[in-house]
Amino acid sequence: MIAVRLPARLRGHGRDRGQVSIEFLGFLPILLVIGLAVVQLGLAAFTVQQAGTGARAAARTASMDRADREIDPQTAGKAAMTGWVADGATISVGGTGGSVRATVRVPIPSIIPGVDFGSASRSATMPRPEVPRALGPAARTYEGAPPR
Repeated sequence: MIAVRLPARLRGHGRDRGQVSIEFLGFLPILLVIGLAVVQLGLAAFTVQQAGTGARAAARTASMDRADREIDPQTAGKAAMTGWVADGATISVGGTGGSVRATVRVPIPSIIPGVDFGSASRSATMPRPEVPRALGPAARTYEGAPPR
């Protein structure tokens, strides 16, 4: 007996054409939502990291003596952050005793219009340099520093 191969359109396989395209179109919105969520999560994490960087820079600058400072702590904190994050940042500096604390609050940007993700807040505490009060500024010599 001779086997005869029928064309695909006569075998019934032609009805499946385009099925993968239809399934992909149904799955595409889910992929887009997952992609947007990943980008938004990365943006929020970056904003939190930048708030921490600004808080450390502001606290470090505030812990210096006023005579040693070249800029104020708020400017130092904003200079340490990325420009678009620093534009919306609010920095507060305060301290008691032997330490100073800086807190940075930054609004988390949203890639989805109309959705508010709140703000990120980070704080940093730095010790103030200890100087014996009886000796005054002359006591600020460090090992290896030239004598005065």
